[in-house]
Amino acid sequence: MNVPTFPEQDELLQRAERLAKILQGLEPHLPAHALLWHREDTTPYECDGLTAYRQRPLLVALPETYEQVQAVLRTCHALEVPVVARGAGTGLSGGAMPHRLGVTLSLAKFNKILKMDAASRTAVVQGGVRNLAISEAAAPLGLYYAPDPSSQIACTIGGNVAENSGGVHCLKYGLTLHNVLKVSGFTIEGEAVEFGSDALDSAGYDLLSVVIGSEGMLAVTTEVTVKLVPRPVIARCIMASFDDLRKAGDAVAAVIAAGIIPAGLEMMDKPMTAAVEDFVHAGYDLNAEAILLCESDGTPEEVEEEIGRMSEVLRRHGATAIAVSQNEAERLKFWSGRKNAFPASGRISPDYMCMDSTIPRKRLADILLAIQDMEKKYGLRCANVFHAGDGNLHPLILFDANDADQLRRCELFGADILEASVAMGGTVTGEHGVGVEKLNSMCVQFSAAENEQMFGVKRAFDPKSLLNPGKVIPTLQRCAEYGKMLVRGGQLSHPDLPRF
Repeated sequence: MNVPTFPEQDELLQRAERLAKILQGLEPHLPAHALLWHREDTTPYECDGLTAYRQRPLLVALPETYEQVQAVLRTCHALEVPVVARGAGTGLSGGAMPHRLGVTLSLAKFNKILKMDAASRTAVVQGGVRNLAISEAAAPLGLYYAPDPSSQIACTIGGNVAENSGGVHCLKYGLTLHNVLKVSGFTIEGEAVEFGSDALDSAGYDLLSVVIGSEGMLAVTTEVTVKLVPRPVIARCIMASFDDLRKAGDAVAAVIAAGIIPAGLEMMDKPMTAAVEDFVHAGYDLNAEAILLCESDGTPEEVEEEIGRMSEVLRRHGATAIAVSQNEAERLKFWSGRKNAFPASGRISPDYMCMDSTIPRKRLADILLAIQDMEKKYGLRCANVFHAGDGNLHPLILFDANDADQLRRCELFGADILEASVAMGGTVTGEHGVGVEKLNSMCVQFSAAENEQMFGVKRAFDPKSLLNPGKVIPTLQRCAEYGKMLVRGGQLSHPDLPRF
């Protein structure tokens, strides 16, 4: 007698058979406590900071040695099992969202700082080391690691490499790419690889620039050699208020046009200012339409001169109030609101989706005003915080993920922001990556031929497309379907993704 089956049963059977094969391959190489597959153990890994989309992995591997990482990759390659590398899970584009029939490879146990070299101003760290831990370890040497994402207390250097992360001080000191000398790790086949070198340059193609920002699609990072910079003698911060968004945007462009490169140049609009002031009480002007934070660091003489020049530019471009930090405690107070923008937003909304795009600095006011129109169009609020100095936007769309229609409108809102950014001469991502969130928006920015070239690089490293598959680069079919939806006047950003 034939017993009828159902799609759900077929999938469960497929998962069970696949899991048994993976366990059989991995158990000789990893201890039992390093392999997680029960639901209660894998659920914490089902998403990264983009919580709207979730998927439990088939298995989570937590290797403790490089040999174990190599064994996981070799086994998965032989079995043709997808692998998603994961650090702290603080990413905001779904880059670490698991594959439902794959292995999540956690680098959490690779958290050792291996070497600090004051003479060469470098540090060698494992991929799971927290960003802030590097600066904490380098502090006795009078050095620190410059890239400082808002999540630096938790995010890992391996994740920073994957996303080419920045932070509030990236304007002067650069992104991860500009502060890393060498990346070591393994390919999907388990082959040990090195990108870059301990020197300032390396022979052959510049593959370091290829792997940094590749979102875990080319190799798994296990060690990173980072540059360290001397701690400035002093740093001071200007807090400037503006009664008009366009004046604030023009002031940002004017500071850079004056030949000044601040250590940090950040912008918050009125809704964001209200949210963070209620959270941290930083002393922000709640009547201002926008606030700029402009920091100068260096010697006392350099800082005094630069603060004076910046203050003059800001006044000339419409600043209604200017306050300058008089000590380190006040400087940190000014920055506390900016650093806590994301948790502050979480206090005023059940959920938020943090977008990430870039535009030319001169278009800051244009994009803010466009976002205000989009708020009315989609019936959702949006609070904005920008790395204004380099035109990197972080609009936070506020919504309730338990309401399917709000999630749909939030997706449309986000896609609209990204498309507007491209139309203004920008890009769909600045530092958060593409992940799963921006796959459709990649169809807007890049042609089919350009996407195919990116696939070519992916295939050179990973011919079977097993490392973080289905992310970052959209297929021709996906772009074609997205185009048809736009023609019909409708759009669904992620019809194939499991949702919250």
